[in-house]
Amino acid sequence: MMKIFVGFDDTDVLGSPIGTGKLARYFAKKVPADCSLWGVVRYQLLVADEVPYTSHNSSACVIIEAPEASYTEKFVELGVQHLAEYYCEGSDPGLCVAAEGAVSQEQIVFGQECTARLKTQDEAMRIAKGVHLSGHGGTNDGIIGAAAAIGLTAGGWCGRFIELGSRKLRDFPSRVQVKELQDAGIIPLSIDRNATVPMPEDFVETKDWLRPRLWSGRPMLPMELRGEGLWESLGGKSKKAKNIDYDEE
Repeated sequence: MMKIFVGFDDTDVLGSPIGTGKLARYFAKKVPADCSLWGVVRYQLLVADEVPYTSHNSSACVIIEAPEASYTEKFVELGVQHLAEYYCEGSDPGLCVAAEGAVSQEQIVFGQECTARLKTQDEAMRIAKGVHLSGHGGTNDGIIGAAAAIGLTAGGWCGRFIELGSRKLRDFPSRVQVKELQDAGIIPLSIDRNATVPMPEDFVETKDWLRPRLWSGRPMLPMELRGEGLWESLGGKSKKAKNIDYDEE
């Protein structure tokens, strides 16, 4: 099996029922039976007055395990259909699809720069070598974030999971045992002062917001020790911005 990345961006407008994160999670339900969902990762891109965005300028990547690279074409077809199904008038959606080994270092750097600098469609098209990149409405500005999502995923050091594998992250209880996280493929990572080791029988308080980070290409949960056998994960739900609770994704 190999990983195929499907990136989405700029898929909604103010007041639309779903944002880019939800659209990506909905796409995960369309993964063919001979493939499997590895995860869905949300990326925070540049927030600036020069950048039009609905809530917080995020893009998302669906990561799929498929038998071979030729499945890329199938996911391009499915991605185009998915955007057409959920298209919001006034949005500027973009789609980027690539097999894991096809993403260039240039695209990885482009993705990193999109988190801090203003980028253009021309730049996105120029670095999209060996991958599919297309716009599907409006100004097509979504190709910038879609290309960035693929680059950041390939880079492996940015973003947070909003879905992981076959078990929904939202189905985990607020307080979960370390062993249960490990069984789900999540690596508990101590970030406290002494960097002590979480034990399988320890518990983690997630505050009803279990969102592992994509670090070193793997889902890791940064957390701090709060007491004997009790940890607390980093981060939590954010308040609504522009009438949209973007952390609900």
